[in-house]
Amino acid sequence: MIRRAVAEFAGSALLATVVIGSGIAASTLSPGDVGQQLLENAFATALGLFAIILVFGPVSGAHLNPVVSLVDAALGHRARRDIAAYLPAQVLGCIAGAVLSNAMFGRAPVSISTTERLTGPHFLAEIVATAGLILVIFALARSGRGALAPAAVGAYIGAAYFFTSSSSFANPAITIGRMFSDSFAGIAPGSVAGYLVAQAVGGGVGLVLVRYLYPSQIPSDILAEAVAVT
Repeated sequence: MIRRAVAEFAGSALLATVVIGSGIAASTLSPGDVGQQLLENAFATALGLFAIILVFGPVSGAHLNPVVSLVDAALGHRARRDIAAYLPAQVLGCIAGAVLSNAMFGRAPVSISTTERLTGPHFLAEIVATAGLILVIFALARSGRGALAPAAVGAYIGAAYFFTSSSSFANPAITIGRMFSDSFAGIAPGSVAGYLVAQAVGGGVGLVLVRYLYPSQIPSDILAEAVAVT
């Protein structure tokens, strides 16, 4: 369990570093062009997330997200004692990643964001983004296509940067971590609570959809037999 928790911490730290670091770099490389900055930030995040899941997936499942861990437990895929270790590891990892990102770009290690993000449309967008992420992950897991998850999750998050007004945080740990960087990817403390509530609601919606669309998981032996036949 300790090894899995360390993997969640390290993976979450790298995720926050990718998200925040690429945001800082984008604002430096493309000053005054918000669309270009968002594109650079989204592209780096999608690719980085793909690689991070490949690295840490075999160890901990590479949840990197408290909502994913809680849904995993609700579906009976993960023991509760793992979740108790995962959640703090994810949050602390994202905070560490924010501090590291700030330091790598010569900024103060901790700088509280002043970017207010919470509006009604943003709240709705976070529900949609989080529900969609849960559906992508667990639809693949419960239909025996988990090997596609790294690419699918990276692609979904990269796309959701643009099709949601909130730029798809969809992750309570990264939301808290981004509070500690007053940069392009930051979020002001006053907006965090609303985002967390929206993500919790989105996780619940995603869980309901997964249970309805995929009521049971394909056993690995049946899946292997089907693949062999085809």
